[in-house]
Amino acid sequence: MAHVHSYRATTIWTGAANGPLGGYNSYARDWSAEIAGKPILHGSADAAFKGDAARHNPEDLLLVSLSTCHMLSYLALCARVGIAVVAYEDAAEGTMAIKDKRMRFTEVVLHPRVTIAAGADAERAMALHEQAQIECFVANSVNFPVRHEASIISAARAA
Repeated sequence: MAHVHSYRATTIWTGAANGPLGGYNSYARDWSAEIAGKPILHGSADAAFKGDAARHNPEDLLLVSLSTCHMLSYLALCARVGIAVVAYEDAAEGTMAIKDKRMRFTEVVLHPRVTIAAGADAERAMALHEQAQIECFVANSVNFPVRHEASIISAARAA
């Protein structure tokens, strides 16, 4: 039997509080996203699209979704095989450009930097990034490449 997981969110254009939609250059792009039982997320368009640069935008959130999905998939795999991860950090980068006459993400590159406990299998820890990429639900849902350029550091070397 297939597993099905459902999610719900309510998105509200909060920019309407500043007045009705007028010309392209004059309307507020602020929004909120509400998910039951969680803090409200306040966002806007990217500053390049006349949004509020101080707020999260959909492009930021897509990048964070890909980065955190890879991280959580990777940590689960490490936990299952007994690789003790001491720290994990990712400096993800996404590129948007016009492709097929549409503005879209063309690539995301994750740069996970993983510190493992002294004596842990660094080669296996590195290989698990490939499996994490296969298992990441969000990466499996996008139509552009999501690559990773990982590094593994032993806690003994990091100290």
